[in-house]
Amino acid sequence: TIITSPASQEVPYPQHQPAPPPIQQPSSPARPAKRSRTPQHQPASPPTQQPSSPARPAKRSRTPQHQPAPPPTQQPSSPARPAKRSRTPQHQPAPKPTQQPAPLSWKTEKDPDIAPPVSRFQPARTPGPQLSSTSTYTPLDLFKLFFPVQTIQTLCQNTNKQAAKQMAQGKKYKWLDVNIGEFYKYIGLLLYMAMVKLDSIADYWRQNHFFSLQIPVQIMPRDRYRALSWNLHLSDPEEDVQNDKKKGTADHDKLFRLKPLMNTIKNACKSFYHPHRDVAVDEKMVASKSKTGMTQYMKAKPIKWGFKLFVFGKSDVPSGHGLSYDVVMSLVQPGYLGTGYHIYMDNFYSSPKLFRALHEQKFAACGTYNNALTKKSERGSIRWIRDGPLIYVKWMDTREVSVCSTLHTAYSGNAVQRRVKQQDGSWTKTSIPCPTPVMEYNAHMGGVDHSDQLIQYYSAQHKTMRWYRQLFYHFLDIATTNSYILHKELCLAQQTTPMTHKAFMEELTVELCGKPLHTAPVPVPAGHIPVPIAVHAADSSTKATTGRSRCEHCQSQGQRKDTPWKCRECDVALCVQLDRNCFAAWHDS
Repeated sequence: TIITSPASQEVPYPQHQPAPPPIQQPSSPARPAKRSRTPQHQPASPPTQQPSSPARPAKRSRTPQHQPAPPPTQQPSSPARPAKRSRTPQHQPAPKPTQQPAPLSWKTEKDPDIAPPVSRFQPARTPGPQLSSTSTYTPLDLFKLFFPVQTIQTLCQNTNKQAAKQMAQGKKYKWLDVNIGEFYKYIGLLLYMAMVKLDSIADYWRQNHFFSLQIPVQIMPRDRYRALSWNLHLSDPEEDVQNDKKKGTADHDKLFRLKPLMNTIKNACKSFYHPHRDVAVDEKMVASKSKTGMTQYMKAKPIKWGFKLFVFGKSDVPSGHGLSYDVVMSLVQPGYLGTGYHIYMDNFYSSPKLFRALHEQKFAACGTYNNALTKKSERGSIRWIRDGPLIYVKWMDTREVSVCSTLHTAYSGNAVQRRVKQQDGSWTKTSIPCPTPVMEYNAHMGGVDHSDQLIQYYSAQHKTMRWYRQLFYHFLDIATTNSYILHKELCLAQQTTPMTHKAFMEELTVELCGKPLHTAPVPVPAGHIPVPIAVHAADSSTKATTGRSRCEHCQSQGQRKDTPWKCRECDVALCVQLDRNCFAAWHDS
């Protein structure tokens, strides 16, 4: 403690010692002594004697707690301002110093970790298809959940209005109003083209050619198919005009031309399926270079230009925390989903703010983030740090991987197999430790990628000049893929074998087109009859063996059989025996 005076130097005094007597001041006027800074548990020093001349009163004392306040300074008889009242608290304990949290530090896989408590999984509905598990559903029944008759009726009305508008503007092609049955056939023809790939639309109706197809012409003429494709319209053309007048204002709806079908697809996805505990959030691209103001360029995606769709949807009202935050929070609605879900995402969405917000709503999260170890770190190196429910893990594989999670421990002893090149140039497999969040992320984040893979197998995408027709084809892909997912899970609940994806698409296509899947075999023409291979034999002893050749049908079955018979029209050696009629089997196939 230091007591200062105008006539004295600064003199330090140790604590817990009584203060010295005051220093006598000269008789000339002087400023009063400065306030005392005596430490706690020490008696305060008596006041300094002041001369008889007028002077300002001493400053108020800030004596610490549990010390008697000093008596007031005696003032001369001349008028003076009274001393300020002391604000020293009475008999209050001294405040304790604030304890600072321990600094966070990075740990390794050798350090123990305890996962935060994870909310119990309580879905709002039973996960899986929201359909009767005892009923039988054909592929067409499941498809009509996403393309119901009411929606097809709306699309037919709007398409007819668009065609009438085009005809009024001078378009020269024949048009008849489309109805519900014909529109379903049009969709079936689109799926047929997804199954049978050709270079151009005209090739499907090519006639008198070796590669001619018989099915398209039986479903619909080529010109009718083209007229439907040119006039396909999802929204009301008259309402489009009113919406276009609002461009540049907040009332303009950029997705107005998609709403009739888009809303139906979204509602069907929510109504007829409830997600299981582990879900993934990601975005996908629909290829398009239309200049609509909504197309984006993404260098890292296989599809560079197109519409960016957020799987599970996107909030219309921004929260101020960023687009990625709003996308995920629009998905996790406890009133619809329930609680206890595990949400996996990539580094576009991951952030501590989002993960903490999800944790408060009883959702656990796991996702990658942009961070890295040094390039000199050994393969399999693990570094982690925990901040409350959040754990940040960094792992070195062939490249650095960083994952954040609110439901996993840092390391549970898991390992992955990797091929490592030895000094002699040979390759060997070795086990390297892998963090638990990385293992779980790889196991569950592939859901959206698997959906994309199913769509790409039999996609109905076509080149078109209208952006909303491009998204119509994508909605068609979503409907067929989701129908197949419902089919597989219903078969699993009924303990029956589901159809393959290809068989499901074939069955759906023929149901939409109104054609049978299996057709009667084509009768063998009169020219296809068995004849001997050899014209004549040298003698009767070699009659049974002369001209024998290997049977083509037996060879295709992995067998080696010789026969003296062949088809006269095909000129192919085929067996004709009582127990092996390869001639009939060959022509039936």
